[in-house]
Amino acid sequence: MANHLFDRTTLGTMRLKNRIFMSPMGTTGESDGAYNIDGINYFMERAKGGAGLIITGANVVSTKYEPRPCTELSDFHHVERLNMLIDRCHHYGAKVCVQLSPGLGRQQFTDPFTPPYSAGSVGSFWFPNLICKPFAKEDIHYLVEKVGYSASLAINAGADAVELHAYGGYLLDQFQSSQWNNRTDEYGGSLENRMRFTLECIAAIQKNVPKDFPVLVKFTPVHRVEGFRTLDEGKEMAKILEKAGVTALHVDTGCYEEWYQAITTVYSSEGHKLDVQKAIKEIVSVPVLGDGKLFNPELAKQAVEDGTLDYIGLGHQMLADPHWPNKVKSGHTEDITPCVGCNECLLAGFSGKHYYCAVNPTCYAEKEYALPKPDGTKRRILVIGGGPAGMEAAVTARRRGFDVDLLEKTNRLGGTLWPAGGPDFKADVLKLVKYLETQCYKLGVNVRLNTEVTAENLNAKDYDKVILAAGASPVVPKIEGIEHSKLACDYLTHKVKAGKNVVIIGGGLAGTEAACDIAVNAESVTIVEMLPDILAAAAHCLNNDQHLRQMVKDRGVKVEANAKVTKITPESVTFERDGEEITLNCDTVFNAVGFKANNELENLLEEMAGDVAVVGDAIAPRKILTAIHEGYHAVRVME
Repeated sequence: MANHLFDRTTLGTMRLKNRIFMSPMGTTGESDGAYNIDGINYFMERAKGGAGLIITGANVVSTKYEPRPCTELSDFHHVERLNMLIDRCHHYGAKVCVQLSPGLGRQQFTDPFTPPYSAGSVGSFWFPNLICKPFAKEDIHYLVEKVGYSASLAINAGADAVELHAYGGYLLDQFQSSQWNNRTDEYGGSLENRMRFTLECIAAIQKNVPKDFPVLVKFTPVHRVEGFRTLDEGKEMAKILEKAGVTALHVDTGCYEEWYQAITTVYSSEGHKLDVQKAIKEIVSVPVLGDGKLFNPELAKQAVEDGTLDYIGLGHQMLADPHWPNKVKSGHTEDITPCVGCNECLLAGFSGKHYYCAVNPTCYAEKEYALPKPDGTKRRILVIGGGPAGMEAAVTARRRGFDVDLLEKTNRLGGTLWPAGGPDFKADVLKLVKYLETQCYKLGVNVRLNTEVTAENLNAKDYDKVILAAGASPVVPKIEGIEHSKLACDYLTHKVKAGKNVVIIGGGLAGTEAACDIAVNAESVTIVEMLPDILAAAAHCLNNDQHLRQMVKDRGVKVEANAKVTKITPESVTFERDGEEITLNCDTVFNAVGFKANNELENLLEEMAGDVAVVGDAIAPRKILTAIHEGYHAVRVME
């Protein structure tokens, strides 16, 4: 009989209400490493949203060898806050699995001066010239004991399961991997020796938890990086872990060298880890958990029904919409806020901040940023512009019970999300257009398309608040022959076509993505960029950057950097570099040099209306995150 996504199941002594789990993602804590109240509220919201199991981010078991990256479970005093987290998730019927980590090793990123500890004397990831210090055997034994002690603390806190953090190029995986482990003692050499640290950690956990208590291991059977671990070795690892008596295996792929293989990006295909997860599922008898862009409800259901996975994990999708499980169960999938793979969450964390989610302004601020409940107070809101900022403001206003007129000058809502989602590999962004549009109409926003607001027809006096969300327009640079070029955003919205030999002026995000999209059907595509490299000004996360650069390489896009375009003709582009003029022959030239804010009405609005907010690209061309958040908060803070 086939399994189903909403089956009730048992893992060891843990009973689960469905097969959906929240994947482990690191969170910020107090200065002593304990969970903070914001983190507890964040997990509680995901429990409220219907997940059967929540796996916490890594809780480090010691800070003796490296500073903590997020939260810590090494001391009796850490139990109190972890217990609060677990109890509050239990109120909603979710179980909590506490992930334990002996450390990051060569992946730690806080200190460019102190060589980190690792399995062997290899370069650290973030600072390759910094050669790691191999752990002494007594240090390994110390960490093993600390893993066991932390498991006992998790029991004290009321955990339903523990998971050992042994994947993705972190410390235990460094020991498991021949490219990082060059030891000659019993912790190096053969696979069995390289697995020894991990197996000792498993045994230490088992010694400190009750009989049949669920012990999970998250591991990486294949790195998908040339010269790194292959799936054949990964299968052997799975058998070794099963023999060690673990309750279930949580199967991942990738490492930081190709980080997008591990942490999904907008450029990743749906279910891109399923082939590996299926290969492991076929050779073990214990349940297999997996994640990796499984947020399409039909794909998630299929992966369970066809036996590829026993449990479906959602990571960044649970940041975007904690209520994915409940919405899927009730059949209201049109109300799921879609993750767009931007990895702003990851970027925030690696910049020293807590998580931010581009499409969910309340992520990690569930209490502080909650909307005031409608109290019957009537307000009239005018929103000028139907891009992401305008739609988010309009939807938020309706949720507060206000009347909303949204005026959009074109014949459709979406604004610059349309070119952003134009490439075939960025369809996730178009899901956001559909979601916001659906919410506008479901909630009763008075949408008026083909309605351009000008100084002559602007009527702002009848409104309690006016929100200017008019977006941005492409910049047309002063280059001789610029009239022979087309706009890259017009290509991305299918208004114009590309020829066979294409030059794109501007190697930012839009220009680079357009180049990759065009390259599939072109003979040659060249990006001409003024700065020393493409994507130099793109403030996006490392895994997105790696993935897009790989696509540039795979699709054969050429790059001419440090190049200033001086002339365009119908058949060529001429640029200057280091005093030399170079001409490229082409049949199509696209302008992707950037955007400028559409804020012409701002001063007039200030004179005309009492309460005005300018949001999104109308302030300055930026990101989906700034558009959504500013649209939301402009309405949230209204008294």
